Amino acid sequence: MKRAVLSVYDKSNLVEFARGLVELGWELVASGGTARLLRENGVGVTAVSTITNSPEILGGRVKTLHPAIHGGILARDIPADRADLAAQGIRPIDLVVCNLYPFQETIAQPGAALADAVEQIDIGGVTLLRAAAKNFSRVTVVCDPADYTAVLDNLRAGAPDETMRRQLAAKAFAHTRDYDTAIAAYIGETEKNLLPEQISLSLTRIQTLRYGENPHQAAALYAANPDAGPLGGTLLQGKPLSYNNLLDLDAAWRAAQAFTDPAVVIVKHLSPCGVASAENPALAFPAALASDPVSAFGSVIAVNRPVTMAFADAVGTARLFVEAVIAPDFSPEARQWFARHKKNCRLVAVPEPAPPQLEMRAIAGGFLAQAADAGDPASAAWRVASRRQPTKAEWAALRFGWTAVQHVKSNAIVFAAGTATVGIGGGLPSRVDAVNLAAAKAGDKAKGAVMASDAFFPFPDGIEAAAAVGVTAVIQPGGSIRDETVIEAADKLGLALVFTGVRHFRH
Repeated sequence: MKRAVLSVYDKSNLVEFARGLVELGWELVASGGTARLLRENGVGVTAVSTITNSPEILGGRVKTLHPAIHGGILARDIPADRADLAAQGIRPIDLVVCNLYPFQETIAQPGAALADAVEQIDIGGVTLLRAAAKNFSRVTVVCDPADYTAVLDNLRAGAPDETMRRQLAAKAFAHTRDYDTAIAAYIGETEKNLLPEQISLSLTRIQTLRYGENPHQAAALYAANPDAGPLGGTLLQGKPLSYNNLLDLDAAWRAAQAFTDPAVVIVKHLSPCGVASAENPALAFPAALASDPVSAFGSVIAVNRPVTMAFADAVGTARLFVEAVIAPDFSPEARQWFARHKKNCRLVAVPEPAPPQLEMRAIAGGFLAQAADAGDPASAAWRVASRRQPTKAEWAALRFGWTAVQHVKSNAIVFAAGTATVGIGGGLPSRVDAVNLAAAKAGDKAKGAVMASDAFFPFPDGIEAAAAVGVTAVIQPGGSIRDETVIEAADKLGLALVFTGVRHFRH
């Protein structure tokens, strides 16, 4: 008779699975609460203590850690191991069903106490899983209730073949790996530190992508939560998101979340080509699009408010080809409109925006990690460096432009009028070239606009070029050894010049 050991914390669908095993003629061995639940539901089960001839001790901390259990699991199907089992009166165990105490869920609770977290560190369960997974050539290990049906189907067909046992073993090892990674990170964290000495990543592939940036590159999307959707949200309509879609949506979403007022951000190739804020997204969208309607073709759009029918009408009026729209939510009417008129446009709902605290990039031979740029720190102290003070209208545009420029690739320049960009120049090695690009995009709209720069101007040529097309005020970090020369140029040109003291490179 085949024998199974069951010891689970998550008891979802366990009774039905156990009944299926009994119908197939299996003997069930279970511990503690698992045995109690099965008996209460009329499923015959042998207690672990009956097999080990040892009671559970230390409040249930020691139950299955015994040669009668682990010898039965680890024994190989070879004469020497069979002889050892016979000599000790131990029967083989052919199936282990186990999942672990909810350590990750416990530490995720606000204010979780260390003592409570330590109590959720599973010992016996991890040992059961690793033992069974190691011996996958003979033993089947199940750590996920979602696999119960497939395992029963295979048992009814004969027995899980080695391919299935190996896949289940890999899943069990991944389960214990993630568990131990979480414990090590938690126990080793004596203080909140974004940049610890060691970083362990445990990620699950949640989507295989058609290709990467180019068709000859393989790509996939990974997440810490195996049940996560793209960007932590839900794809409501449209084709699966591509590698480039995901990058652009992430850039657009972070930019939109930087604004407290309703805002729309249009992104193409990882850099905004239009940003605007208004009373509602439907009013902000035309202003954002007007910044650079040519570049907006084939773009993605981020909205920091739920998308309504009014916004959908604005998109329809623009007759713009859009790859994807990301927002906290979409009204039923808006979803119906997109399904009818732009069925290929992906809609991504992200109800709880959670910008990352840590950013990582792969480089040759290692990784770079940094705290994410969440805008100016509280210590930032702006000052007017020019003789002329900005007007009230210039101040509003400068504040808007300063937020927008932080999301443009360096060297980054934004021309803004009111609460909308009118010209953007970014991703260029020369700052004055970025100014000239923003001026070219703005055209006549540069007259009366303000300019924001993500880093200081090393020479006065940048603000001189801006003044030449009609810019009236400039905001930049300052900090150049030639700041005084730049200030003198601003005063000569009649510009208002504001220093923020904070740089916002985005490479």
